[in-house]
Amino acid sequence: MTMPLARFTVLDLTRVRSGPTCVRQLADWGANVIKIEATDEVDTGKGLGGERDGPDFQHVHRNKRAMTLNLKSPEGLAAFRRMVAKADVVVENYRPDVKTRLGVDYDSLAAINPRIVLGSISGFGQDGPYAKRPGFDQIAQGMGGLMSVTGLPGQGPVRAGIPVADLTAGLYCALGIMVALLEREVTGKGRWVHVSLLEAMIAMMDFQATRWTMKGEVPKQAGNDHPTTIPTGLFKTADGSVNIAGGGEEMWRRIVRVLGIEEEAKDPDIATDALRSKNRAKVNAIIERVTLTDTSANWVAKFNKEGVPCGPVYSMDQVFADEQVKHLGMEMTLQHPRLGPLNVVRAPMQISGVACARNPTPDRGQHTDEVLAEFGFSAEEIAALRAAKAI
Repeated sequence: MTMPLARFTVLDLTRVRSGPTCVRQLADWGANVIKIEATDEVDTGKGLGGERDGPDFQHVHRNKRAMTLNLKSPEGLAAFRRMVAKADVVVENYRPDVKTRLGVDYDSLAAINPRIVLGSISGFGQDGPYAKRPGFDQIAQGMGGLMSVTGLPGQGPVRAGIPVADLTAGLYCALGIMVALLEREVTGKGRWVHVSLLEAMIAMMDFQATRWTMKGEVPKQAGNDHPTTIPTGLFKTADGSVNIAGGGEEMWRRIVRVLGIEEEAKDPDIATDALRSKNRAKVNAIIERVTLTDTSANWVAKFNKEGVPCGPVYSMDQVFADEQVKHLGMEMTLQHPRLGPLNVVRAPMQISGVACARNPTPDRGQHTDEVLAEFGFSAEEIAALRAAKAI
């Protein structure tokens, strides 16, 4: 079956995580993605993005073909520009000044192919006082406000356990590219889609950000408690901990019933939702005195039976051992010709009648000759590029 995005050709200049995350959204659904990397002469190290055979690189660069191209050489840049003429999308995450210096900025590409969509990810934006600063996920977590609300009260700023800014910048850029491709079907014209780690991080702050923009509230660290919905948080049990989410009067009545704390709930300090918010510590203490008397599994079953959201706190091995996770099939196997079977995480969306593509991450330059031939390069031209060390 033809994959949904098979009609689009994507030239992938991205490195590390944010850019590859963007491109993977397109590759997973069948886009003809060509990963363009520097030649061995230019990139003498292991390359950006970690060990090529490691879990990170193999996960994020799947479903692509790979070629080498030295964009710093006149011959390599000319070959790239020739490919742009037949492509639909170019994605890069260089610093803003680098793409202009290389000649892969939007104006240069659109002059070759007015239908081209350029997706760009930067640290701080394409212009402005910080535009030339190097971007990194943790810097954006700090500047976007996430670290200020993460962690236990009084603990000081804490980074999230995943690269939130990188990942969300990639997702937003992929969404923007799809919007531009849809608009192109009407106008026939491409667009420049650009996202920064800082913008993505601020956008992901969501209601925490609008608490400030709309009401002038500066959110603080709330630890494992939800900042506005009470009682929602982490509670110790006889053998671990569970998350319970139960804001609002009806949910509170259910919690009271499950825990058997009808008498404690009569306390005038916690009689209403507003009072429970004000006296969160007292509410949590009442709940935890009871949750400590039984196991996590039993509490999860009891609360969910009454319609109260409740779940365990898993380590990663426990995540993939969970029966629902197994049912969903979040772990998928790729057959790598050199490394053998590799288990990675599939795309989280499910589209009826379509499966996520399952091609492994290619080796560096694996498809160079094949791709160039598809773009109309003759055997003699490919040999000349190789002699010039452009590929």
